[in-house]
Amino acid sequence: MRTFLDFEKPVAEIEAKIEELAALAEASGADAISQGVELSRLKSKAESQLAAIYAKLDPWQKTQVARHPDRPRFRDYVAALVTDFIELSGDRNYGEDAAILGGTGKFMGRPVIVIGHEKGRTTQERLKHNFGMARPEGYRKAVRLMDLAERFSLPVVSFVDTAGAYPGIGAEERGQGEAIARSTERCLTLGVPMVAVIAGEGGSGGAIAIAAGNKVLMLEHSIYSVISPEGAASILYKKKDGDEPRPDRVKDTAIALKITAQDLLELKVIDSIVKEPVGGAHSEPAAAIAAVGAAVAEALDDLSELDAAGVRRQRRERFLAIGRFEAESATASA
Repeated sequence: MRTFLDFEKPVAEIEAKIEELAALAEASGADAISQGVELSRLKSKAESQLAAIYAKLDPWQKTQVARHPDRPRFRDYVAALVTDFIELSGDRNYGEDAAILGGTGKFMGRPVIVIGHEKGRTTQERLKHNFGMARPEGYRKAVRLMDLAERFSLPVVSFVDTAGAYPGIGAEERGQGEAIARSTERCLTLGVPMVAVIAGEGGSGGAIAIAAGNKVLMLEHSIYSVISPEGAASILYKKKDGDEPRPDRVKDTAIALKITAQDLLELKVIDSIVKEPVGGAHSEPAAAIAAVGAAVAEALDDLSELDAAGVRRQRRERFLAIGRFEAESATASA
């Protein structure tokens, strides 16, 4: 059964009518033709209503879509796109972290190293994977996998979906900030192509630690930000400890942060947007995963002719270009 978000209430009401009408027709043995016509009309109305809603989502609504519990997870992408997947565990230093998973496999026939955040879907899985919030050993495992990729000349594909790195005391004691910095640095120094996909939430350094690739793709209704809208609103607007920011403040903050794929493409933070099915990736997971697979394959093809020096050069120029337009404009106007 589909989980509807608050702003999808009009569609939820129509879907409820469809279910009610279908149940009534089955119980009463009503005229199949007339019932079929009415059901078809309601389904068409629901589809058009959903399309209208998703055509004008604001940044806060996109945040809710990016966090939808039925959105495809890392394991879903691996199951559909990667064959011969062999998961590799542990950071060879402290232990295993289940929030970041990775291993070797063939991405649509191409040998790769694949890395990604896993949030889990059931309550038990979410607890096991710590809701996708990695500890230092997760980022050190990512570095180990990237070292392996360079050693065997394998491209890296990463899937980002995290609210941020885990902020617990133990994680900080084991060097959370240093681990994130090392993982980010390793992305930037890789001599093999790296394609990153912002598949859901891209939160803070916990996201960029495995997202600093040659190509950064982003699903249409995903978000990517240095801080969550709630976190920023809490810092900017809460009056005292324990107070929650007003919902309108959270929405205003989401708009100001420029967290959507459309904003970030304009700012050159990402390279392209992967279109989602109407209703979001959670409404048709198979179609969304297939679209991501095609986009990643195209990006890898674009980078396939570069040697190690060329890969590093392209990545360096890509990140140095972020913000360059604004700086040049400011100099010109001065």
